[in-house]
Amino acid sequence: MGCFQSKLGPLKQPLNHATINGGGSAVVGDGASAGFSEFTLSELKTATDNFSLKSIVSEGGEKAPNVVYRGRLQNRRLIAVKKFSKLAWPDPKQFAEEAKGVGKLRHKKLANLIGYCCDGDERLLVAEFMPNDTLAKHLFHWENQTLEWAMRLRVALYIAEALEYCSTEGRPLYHDLNAYRVLFDEALDMIRGKNILVLMDSHLEGNFSNEEATVVFNLSSQCLQYEPRERPNVKDLFTTLAPLQNKADVPSYLMLGIPKPEDVPPTPPQPLSAMGDACSRLDLTAIHQILVSTHYKDDEGTNELSFQEWTQQMRDILEARKRGDLAFRDKDFKTAIDCYSQFIDVGTMISPTVYARRSLCYLFTDQPDAALRDAMQAQCVYPDWATAFYMQSVALSKLDMHKDAADMLNEAAQLEDKRQRSLKGN
Repeated sequence: MGCFQSKLGPLKQPLNHATINGGGSAVVGDGASAGFSEFTLSELKTATDNFSLKSIVSEGGEKAPNVVYRGRLQNRRLIAVKKFSKLAWPDPKQFAEEAKGVGKLRHKKLANLIGYCCDGDERLLVAEFMPNDTLAKHLFHWENQTLEWAMRLRVALYIAEALEYCSTEGRPLYHDLNAYRVLFDEALDMIRGKNILVLMDSHLEGNFSNEEATVVFNLSSQCLQYEPRERPNVKDLFTTLAPLQNKADVPSYLMLGIPKPEDVPPTPPQPLSAMGDACSRLDLTAIHQILVSTHYKDDEGTNELSFQEWTQQMRDILEARKRGDLAFRDKDFKTAIDCYSQFIDVGTMISPTVYARRSLCYLFTDQPDAALRDAMQAQCVYPDWATAFYMQSVALSKLDMHKDAADMLNEAAQLEDKRQRSLKGN
């Protein structure tokens, strides 16, 4: 299940996208996530065959309020392009800022945003393409088989997991998760006082557990209460639904009756470097050895400090970095995180290497989300630094986002190749 939602003011249309799960241009800074890009209108026209009718995949076709197109980038990556009206987002700066905010979300249960375009009157979002249609189609417009009970429970669990992640990241989503956006008040009236058997989809033909159905409907009733304090929190959703998963070992594509997805990662342009090879194998020990040996040679030119800054602040923060380096060398990763955080928090010096090192420390201490954020910050400081992309690749793999990880690994290898050719004068 994939979905992402942005929390906006009452007059704005949400930047949202919800589907069932199965390169772009210049990488955007400002904390946007791995692989997040600002696309040109020309690129998206090419990708969608000039926004042709045959590329439309959204419900309602071209008459939908926000049309979604299927597209393919020059690197052969499939994308979904959602077109908003200018009336929904008259301020291009606000649209761009909101897109970057949503673009920070990265999770295996989300259809992740990978870019945007704001050109003239055009307001466009670019997301991962989910090839297996919407929840609505699998529930209401199926052709070969209805959605079995175990898969419905899995969808509910995945939604709960996405809700919990987005809440943790400060972008809670509490609406627009229905297959057809049924109003919550109407849905509660439909459930209240009804027998469970009356409410169940007749196409299931009784193939469900009454005990599990009772749990699900009780949970649904709580979620739809008018008073927020009477609703369960997102963690309760996950903990209630997780024990109901009785087919955890059965792949979703089998339960959906669709072909097995062929997910072939892109091939790097040439044999990987030592760093690339270590990252492709998720060999944290080898990555650690490489970062220790390269020291700070890639930080040259990233700081311009005044004489006053050198005399007033540099001694303390360089001492913090030195303590961090010693702890990092000795594999005392928790201490290294503390020391590098002191260095970063002062903000006088900005070091991509420190971000990369702290990213690896987070990986060693089982904090892949934090590792990904630091690797992204390293990229913001040094946009063409292959190491930043390699570290993002490892963090994404640890988050089970293997397709994004493969893309990042490929992009890092290309940057290394480009740098080598530049050094050789090619």
